[in-house]
Amino acid sequence: GKKSLRQKVVDELKHYYHGFHLLWTDTKVAARMVWRLLHGQVLTRRERRRLLRTCADLFRLVPFLVFVIVPFMEFLLPVFLKLFPNMLPSTFETESKREEKLKKKLNARLELAKFLRETIAEMAKRNKADTG
Repeated sequence: GKKSLRQKVVDELKHYYHGFHLLWTDTKVAARMVWRLLHGQVLTRRERRRLLRTCADLFRLVPFLVFVIVPFMEFLLPVFLKLFPNMLPSTFETESKREEKLKKKLNARLELAKFLRETIAEMAKRNKADTG
């Protein structure tokens, strides 16, 4: 069914609350990782990726806060998200956007694999023709 305006507003506020909460948690974990780095410990690949993602999210937060703080500017947020799709911090992405991004990445990998397979097959044909 359709949601009332009040329910839509409440859902958006919950979404922002959870996004900021996740970003705060990620920031605390990243601060611990930086502390470990400064004391000479080595990060795993997974920790390094999480640290980079959190730093990128903190830099993306600055333009996002402009939309949240300036009154009525949040109505322009969908327009800017259409123009700059990676503007939102990763903690604010919806599940459907995350799935869509994963599907695009998978399709790109499949296309690359198809291209490489065709290239190898073509090279094998050439080598077979040259030797035979």
